[in-house]
Amino acid sequence: MSGLLPSIESFAKGAFATTAGLGTVCFSLLFFGQNFLIYLPAYPPGSRTAVASPGDHGLPYQDVELRTSDNIKLRCYMFVQRKDISQLGALDVESSEDETEEQFSSRRPTVMMFHGNGGNIGHRIALAKIFYVKMRCNVFMLSYRGYGLSEGSPSEKGIQLDAQCALDYIQNHPSLAGSPIVLYGQSIGGAVSIDLTSRNPHAVRALILENTFLSLPRLVPNAFPILGPVSFLCHQKWDSASKISLIPPTTPILMLSGLQDEVVPPEHMRSLWELVQARTGGPSRSESSGGKTVHQVPSASRYAQFVEFEHGAHNDTCVQPDYWTTIDKFIKSLDGSRSASPVSPTSSSSESS
Repeated sequence: MSGLLPSIESFAKGAFATTAGLGTVCFSLLFFGQNFLIYLPAYPPGSRTAVASPGDHGLPYQDVELRTSDNIKLRCYMFVQRKDISQLGALDVESSEDETEEQFSSRRPTVMMFHGNGGNIGHRIALAKIFYVKMRCNVFMLSYRGYGLSEGSPSEKGIQLDAQCALDYIQNHPSLAGSPIVLYGQSIGGAVSIDLTSRNPHAVRALILENTFLSLPRLVPNAFPILGPVSFLCHQKWDSASKISLIPPTTPILMLSGLQDEVVPPEHMRSLWELVQARTGGPSRSESSGGKTVHQVPSASRYAQFVEFEHGAHNDTCVQPDYWTTIDKFIKSLDGSRSASPVSPTSSSSESS
């Protein structure tokens, strides 16, 4: 028995050392390396050097260079509406002969696109085309710092500055200053949208949120199970749960969730929806059909809708049946934003949270 005790003692010391070592690794990964785990601008390979051009899709666009308040240069794309883009297959929108191009574009909605944590804006041009051609919206595609051809390294504070810089640019643009601004955020882009609106509640007309989360610390146990016990160390917060209540209840919100989401558990979107309902001050009614379930607050002055797509995964919810029809109806419901033609699903390259 006495010979066994040293062996047990050695094992215990070894186990303690191993646990301490793993704990140190987990601590280091989460605290010091979390930006590399969260933001994936180089995935897929080549994303930091090769950015597709809207011209490759036959779209007229402008290269926009923004300079943020901390002196980072962002390389973005912008699509400004014109009265006649029939050459792209778009239907006409009613306009008088004496209405200028600037007046026309200023009364069309402007969709600001905030993408997920992987790839670059070039991977989302097919989505921008639907907003531009089918819904006749102006479109601004923000390239976060450290993504695509933009300078810098991504972080929560930095991307917040990027989003604010883009919003300020649109609000001061000669053709878009009067345009109703709609934020379209996918995954982490949804968190960017919520944060930006909470800080500019009267500048944003409406929000469209797809497969986003309550906060990053709450997402860590699902995305990185090994780091779950130390998720409290996550300093990249993107705390949408606390910020969504700061958005005025009269700001329309459309939430789109894929029930097969393998990155962000659908429970996150459902919990955000509960917060949105509380913000609007009333219960919702639900209806299921055709592979989707629609939950809506039945108040015209406080419009909010939550749509769950039965077969939607994290990266392909945008190609599910009725996804774009749902967005089209939402855009139409906004003042002065009638859509000109029916829409249909399109293919999209992958993105992550």
